[in-house]
Amino acid sequence: MNTLVSVAISPCGTGDELSGEVAQVIKIIRESGLKNRTNSMFTEIEGPWDDVMKVVKDATFVLAEKGIRTGVVLKADVRPGFTDMMTAKVDKVNGILKGTNTHEK
Repeated sequence: MNTLVSVAISPCGTGDELSGEVAQVIKIIRESGLKNRTNSMFTEIEGPWDDVMKVVKDATFVLAEKGIRTGVVLKADVRPGFTDMMTAKVDKVNGILKGTNTHEK
């Protein structure tokens, strides 16, 4: 079943600069082969539920297995019958804003 998650995985107690640890997390996500997109606060991952959750686990454990306390914030949208929601949701809102979305109500 297609799943879109927004996840933030970050170390706790490692100091003020987190980019090195976050880069290790993002590397795991990008190497997964699942569709993903990173911004300054979260990374979105889309794919089958089991595959997405495996990537979240692997990305979390890349830090935790080094003894680093790791925080995970996750929001999931499980929507049967839909795919490519990472792009479609944004396109739909952009269409409404531009007045080109025929589904606007």
